Amino acid sequence: MTISDLRQRPDFLEAVADRVWRGFWSEHGYPLDAIADLTRKSLGLQPLPFCLVAHTDDMFHGTVSVILSDQAARPVYTPWIAALWVDPEARRHGIGAALVAEAVLRTISLGIPRVYLATRLQSRAFYEKRGWITREEHVGDDNLTILTRDG
Repeated sequence: MTISDLRQRPDFLEAVADRVWRGFWSEHGYPLDAIADLTRKSLGLQPLPFCLVAHTDDMFHGTVSVILSDQAARPVYTPWIAALWVDPEARRHGIGAALVAEAVLRTISLGIPRVYLATRLQSRAFYEKRGWITREEHVGDDNLTILTRDG
């Protein structure tokens, strides 16, 4: 398995947009095209946002993004690990953990000492086992937990 920046593998853009849309946005009525437009922002020349893709050759396994803001109510928190997705058949093989770890390393390499993420209660332990620390609980209508990780 390889983890690539979407800038180097833009052929995965449709797969990333589709998985992020199905995993996080379709149930809220957001159109797939809107998510594809957001995903395209990861192809820009600026260091942030960026998107990582886990794959074996041309087979997509998963994705994660680093974005400037994931919680409008918390504008001072930046940047954010967001939209972690691993295809069901690829789960339980360390791909999600590898994607998050690589996203953190690449963010820190940009001189950014701290990253944030928001997660639902059922996923909190996944991140805490990997060194993430709870910063806030019960945030927003989705009752999210905000965690941090320092470089």
